Amino acid sequence: MSDTFFVIFGFSIVFIATALGAALVFFVGDGYAEKKSRRFLGVAGGIMVSASIFSLLEPSIEGFSRYGVWKFLPTAVCFLLGGSFFFVTDKLVHKMLKKRSSDGKTQSRSIKPERMFTAMTIHNIPEGLAVGFAFGSALMAGGESMVGALALAIGIAVQNFPEGAAVSIPMRAKGKSKSAAFLLGTLSGIVEPIAATFGLIFSTSIAVTLPFVMAFAAGTMIFVVVEDMLPSAENGKGVTWGFMLGFALMMALDLAL
Repeated sequence: MSDTFFVIFGFSIVFIATALGAALVFFVGDGYAEKKSRRFLGVAGGIMVSASIFSLLEPSIEGFSRYGVWKFLPTAVCFLLGGSFFFVTDKLVHKMLKKRSSDGKTQSRSIKPERMFTAMTIHNIPEGLAVGFAFGSALMAGGESMVGALALAIGIAVQNFPEGAAVSIPMRAKGKSKSAAFLLGTLSGIVEPIAATFGLIFSTSIAVTLPFVMAFAAGTMIFVVVEDMLPSAENGKGVTWGFMLGFALMMALDLAL
């Protein structure tokens, strides 16, 4: 098979996996209990926190290894900048929704799914860049490097499956139609092949900026989990164990693949 086929296949599966995960919303009955939806918010929160740590923060810190014992510092700064960016963006979206609707209840129902969608979408950008960079490096190096790039794409695709569900199912629980929830869950992953294309084109220079982008994306994800998802899930053993399960699942997928 040609290198072009491997690149197209690798770019495609990271998006298709997200869409397949989002499609799980069609198997959720209309009588999906609010209690269960809250538990799934715990699972989704665990997935996002685990992805932030093992897929974004750890690689970011390693990317700054040239700073020695201070390699954590640029990661910490970018992490805080990511949270600050999402805080400011969230405030702007909140004001826009307030202007469009005088019904405070409708406003509250609308903003939380949009937060989750935005956070997961931002999270997918550095993953796409990493895939593009891997294939760009493989094209230049040749040999078995292409197999390694494909393995990275498959590993990220496996992670993206539960992430797609983590967007679409809570949106369904918040009142979105199944079609709308599926569409938004799928769209959260469309940025990956786009970012991968940029990563491929600029593979010679993107490696320098990738650690910054990873830490920034982690900051946005952690912010939305603590600010919105877990408070919405409320307290309870079901939510706690859901979070633990989601965290362990994502950790296993990331470290194993």
